[in-house]
Amino acid sequence: MTSFDRRVTPARPDRVAAHLKGQIEAPLYVEGVRKIVFDGSADMRRQPYPDAPLDTEALHGEIFIEYECDDEGWSWGQLERDSYVGFVPSKALTLDEMAPTHRVSVLRSFLYGGPSIKLPPMAALSIGSCVTVVDHKDQFAITHRGHCLIADHLVPVDHYETDFVSIAERFIGIPYYWGGKTSLGLDCSGLVQIALDTIGQSAPRDSDMQEKQLGHELEIDAALSNLKRGDLIFWKGHVGIMRNTNTLLHASGHHMLVVSEPLSEAVTRIAAKNAGPITSIKRL
Repeated sequence: MTSFDRRVTPARPDRVAAHLKGQIEAPLYVEGVRKIVFDGSADMRRQPYPDAPLDTEALHGEIFIEYECDDEGWSWGQLERDSYVGFVPSKALTLDEMAPTHRVSVLRSFLYGGPSIKLPPMAALSIGSCVTVVDHKDQFAITHRGHCLIADHLVPVDHYETDFVSIAERFIGIPYYWGGKTSLGLDCSGLVQIALDTIGQSAPRDSDMQEKQLGHELEIDAALSNLKRGDLIFWKGHVGIMRNTNTLLHASGHHMLVVSEPLSEAVTRIAAKNAGPITSIKRL
């Protein structure tokens, strides 16, 4: 099989997405089935086991292109939003797809079975989750499935924020969670991806991909004396966002939280842990 990045290429030794025929050899080529994430979020794992490494999470309303649904309750496929490939629980998916009209704009909002806050929530939807609103009643937005959310927690899908750093700042104090990208926990690249999504800028999932694809590169020594809010600082396997000229915001595996701290302290600590120096600074 031709070399490829497994993270974003729907190809395995036993099957390959049909659109890759002619590029990657395989015994079976499969047309994908469009499904939508129905759960509050869905874990995407590297193998079809509950204890397999978590690579990322799919948010409520995301499109998942399914290339296999096995007998053990796992679906293998690719997220449409960022092209990530992996296994998600089949029960988290549904064929009930309608074009989304709104997305969650607060860190987390409850999904109710009806227009009452006294009902037990069916799920908690993280910022960036998408829904299809067909009606309103009192303080509630009603989805095409008849479920309800607080209307003030939503914005139209074509509404974009102007300052992605202000979105990232809302996550300060949220636990670090490898592979996470919800307000229950997230990792460094998940924080960047979610924040950029609110301003309408798509971003790949992992920090090495983000380093290659986002913004334009600044000369490190010169940039360190002239950093601006929103500059992205990359190390090997890590990324952070500048809040101002000297303060870094990042999901830190050292603190196990999203933290704001002096960049100089982060640089010293990361170097001491053998992660090395800053590898690049990117300006959007």
